[in-house]
Amino acid sequence: MRTKVNNANNIFLNSAKCAGAGFAIATILSGIMIGLVSPKEKAASRWGVSAALLGLVGGGAIGLIQKRQSQSGLDNEQITTDLQPTGETYWKGWRNFTVAHKVKETEEITSFYLEPQDRGELPQFEPGQFLTLKLDIPGQEKPVIRTYSLSDYPVPVAYYRLSIKRELAPSGLNVMAGIASNYLHDHIYEGSVIAVRPPSGKFVIDVHKSVPAVLISNGVGITPMISMAIACCYINPNRPIWFVHGTRNGLSHAFRDDILALAQKHPNLHVHFAYSRPRPEDNGFYHSEGYVDSQKIKQLVGKEAEFFLCGSPSFMQSLQSGLKMWGVPDNQVFYESFERRASNSIEPQIATNKGIGEAQIVFAESNRELTWTINDGTLLEFAEANDINPPFSCRSGICGTCTCKIIEGEVAYQQAPTAAIESGSALICISKPRTSKVILAL
Repeated sequence: MRTKVNNANNIFLNSAKCAGAGFAIATILSGIMIGLVSPKEKAASRWGVSAALLGLVGGGAIGLIQKRQSQSGLDNEQITTDLQPTGETYWKGWRNFTVAHKVKETEEITSFYLEPQDRGELPQFEPGQFLTLKLDIPGQEKPVIRTYSLSDYPVPVAYYRLSIKRELAPSGLNVMAGIASNYLHDHIYEGSVIAVRPPSGKFVIDVHKSVPAVLISNGVGITPMISMAIACCYINPNRPIWFVHGTRNGLSHAFRDDILALAQKHPNLHVHFAYSRPRPEDNGFYHSEGYVDSQKIKQLVGKEAEFFLCGSPSFMQSLQSGLKMWGVPDNQVFYESFERRASNSIEPQIATNKGIGEAQIVFAESNRELTWTINDGTLLEFAEANDINPPFSCRSGICGTCTCKIIEGEVAYQQAPTAAIESGSALICISKPRTSKVILAL
């Protein structure tokens, strides 16, 4: 899908920019002239210096305003769409991106604005998709690969924005803090280079539908909802959108002002913020106290809608159960989770089974044929053991990063996959050979 901005310009904004720029330039020049004409006059010299400094500050302020506007999809004008190749049409595999800006949103969440190092074009992504990053972290034997949701919807696409939460070690548990998120927060700066795969993911919204859309999140789950809300508001401004978000209080609430500003411009966007532990200074910035649950959703909207969920595992499970009890059909509920959920309905063709004891595995693109045995583990583990390093992230069949095309043969899954699988492909992180020969496009 190709997205364009209409040519209508904001006359008043442009006029203000030009006036400000002209004032800054004139002030600098006047300061220089005063200094040259009366170099021995102390008052004139002081005026010249002051005028020059004032001009620089004015110009800098204008630059900051322009920089901020260039960084936000909130400033999109009305958008129309036509078809355009996306994703891997622009690049395949890994591509280097430079961190153009690093912005602290809350104590826990930081945004990274990524621009292609080769300065080439970027494909328009579908609102809700994620990026896969490869990080070379000191002390780790292999690159650490993680997926993060895109948190903006700029048009045209000059950058990708990821807003990442620092994952701390759980209190009282012998569990490490998030390796990738802490590395990004502490060691990735403006100018750093990161390898990135094209936008991907099936958790997307069809912006052209007319049925109300209810975007429900908590914590850092707000990130894909922002791109969905922006895209819907500008591409289909007549579609009713509910943006429902839960967090502790204003200290942990990322993008609050951005979403409120978007709602001010678009009356089809309805916002509800729930704070579980509000502070006195949060008065006027949230709509209810407590947690977001199905009862709160029932108070806000009707069940004739599409519901998009993203957040912590307990939050997701509670909402899914509540919406089901309310009578919302499963095909109206969409969700993003990078935690494994329980499943009681494993399809026979993907049910856990022992597969076979030995098989020939052909890695077509690597031009290698190897013998796999039952002790070699999953196809991903087998590939890695033989110095073939396919992309992966969760290693649990959840995110879909390791999806690989099967040219010949079949696989057996160790557990039911959570990620959607296209016909003729497999999640190699949780699969083993089911036939005596399997040819993979790796």
